[in-house]
Amino acid sequence: MIEIQGEPYLSAAEACELLGVKPATLYAYVSRGVLRSYRQGIKRARLYRRGEVQGVLHLRPSRGTHPLPHAADWMGDP
Repeated sequence: MIEIQGEPYLSAAEACELLGVKPATLYAYVSRGVLRSYRQGIKRARLYRRGEVQGVLHLRPSRGTHPLPHAADWMGDP
C-alpha cells in the first residue's frame, strides 16, 4: 500500500487480492466505470484508492441471499 497525501492507494495486485478477482476483471471494472485507476508517476503502473476498492466490495451481493448475479458474473470473471 502506498499513501499519497494521507490517502491509501493499492497496487493492481493488492486491489485484485482484496476484491478476489483476476487482473483482467480489475481492468474491466475500470473500463466500465465501476472503479477508477490513477497513474503513478511517469510509469504505466496504476494505483487504486483503497476506499474506492472497498466500495466495490459492497456492490457484490452475498451468494445465495439475493437473485442478482455476483459482480464477477457481470464483469466476465469465470
